[in-house]
Amino acid sequence: LWRIGYSARLLKTNHFRTAASNTSFPAVWMLLAQYSGRVPGLFVVVKKNNFFTMPETVEDKANLELYLPHPEVRGMTQLNREAFKRTIVVPVLKVKKEIVNTLLKSIKHMVLQRPGLKRVVEDPKDEDSRLVILDPHKITEFSLGESDQEVLKELNVHPEVSKYNLELTYENYKLEEILRAILPEGQEVTSGFSRVGHIAHLNLRDHQLPYRHLIGQVIIDKNPGITCVVNKTSIIDSTYRNFQMEVLAGESNLVTKVKENNTTYELDFSKVYWNPRLSTEHGRIVELLKPGDVLIDVFAGIGPFAIPAAKKKCCVFANDLNPESYSWLLHNCKLNKVGNKIKAFNMDGRDFLLGPVREELSRELPLLKEEQKTSFHIVMNLPALAIEFLDVFRHLLAGEPCSTAGLPTVHCYSFSKHDDPAKDVQERAEASLGTSLDGRCCTYLVRNVAPNKEMLCISFQIPAEVLYKRPCPDG
Repeated sequence: LWRIGYSARLLKTNHFRTAASNTSFPAVWMLLAQYSGRVPGLFVVVKKNNFFTMPETVEDKANLELYLPHPEVRGMTQLNREAFKRTIVVPVLKVKKEIVNTLLKSIKHMVLQRPGLKRVVEDPKDEDSRLVILDPHKITEFSLGESDQEVLKELNVHPEVSKYNLELTYENYKLEEILRAILPEGQEVTSGFSRVGHIAHLNLRDHQLPYRHLIGQVIIDKNPGITCVVNKTSIIDSTYRNFQMEVLAGESNLVTKVKENNTTYELDFSKVYWNPRLSTEHGRIVELLKPGDVLIDVFAGIGPFAIPAAKKKCCVFANDLNPESYSWLLHNCKLNKVGNKIKAFNMDGRDFLLGPVREELSRELPLLKEEQKTSFHIVMNLPALAIEFLDVFRHLLAGEPCSTAGLPTVHCYSFSKHDDPAKDVQERAEASLGTSLDGRCCTYLVRNVAPNKEMLCISFQIPAEVLYKRPCPDG
């Protein structure tokens, strides 16, 4: 409901180009689709989930109680898989093995439908028969209703329901069921995890820390392909955008490979910044570019903006202060065979803008003509600090603009905890630039980072009066 109201407010105020998350409310999609065709510059982006959550089970309370692991596992901190063995009594039908498939189609509404559990087992007393396991929540008191009995009679199946002892083991339980059974009652199970190649990245709460190694092992057991689980132990360092982490389970190999938007990257997750939740945003910016455009990436990381842009035949200048990020950027340029299309730098962002970027713009912008379609895009993806760098553009170039159409477009990212985050980000950008952006910018909601904390991207062409320092008149 909060997202519905929030999206409607953003559309109404026309401050946002809104990214709509997957939702089950058709009315919101209709509203967004309607506005996307009517408001200039507004469009809808469907966000894909690039992270994994441990969802609440959709089964009812009775179902939860039936499939709960043994109560003795509560409070376990060292994983003991044997302790999860439990026997439950379920209803079964005895059926001749040659008609099992036909029967399953006819009574599928009452057959046990639980991942990992067989619906049909051998009859220990009759090798020519099979036992079809029924859902105990649909077959009350181990008896069938009249309509179900009629179906069985048509198939010459005796409608008598028998009891069967079904053994459940650790392998039969879902990840969230195991964690819910182990952690103290009433406490949050987990906050979800991001997957980066073979690594699962957690942000555990304080009450979960005593169980952290067990949680890590269960995640490995229940997610094929994950061989390492880490937990973030500090906030992101604003200088190099990495954070301290603890390996909770599995191998300690933090060098991994990921694929995003049809591009492959390799990285050391402990030394560089990578967030799979930004996949849609990376793709959105690259989609704005045309072959021949120039992309200037001030805080490039390992290249999620730069490398796809180079693959699109754009000229790219990519910079990152972190020596590790710079090293992996060069590595990924070679990996994707775009090394000759990207000029990489290992500099402070401000020095990069005042040095190589100023030189490039001073050389290329005077050559642009009104009819030329080359665009310059400057990406500044350092949400904690990027707005503070916008003052660099004040009188960065000398002279007069030859083409207002050729003025560079900036895509600057920022966090906001303000009640009106779009207004907040615009006002802070204006303070850094020293001019108003009313009617000259658009603000895009990237994602909700935390309660009352948004990540946004403000995009605007640098006003000529900001970018250029005009020469003083004679005298």
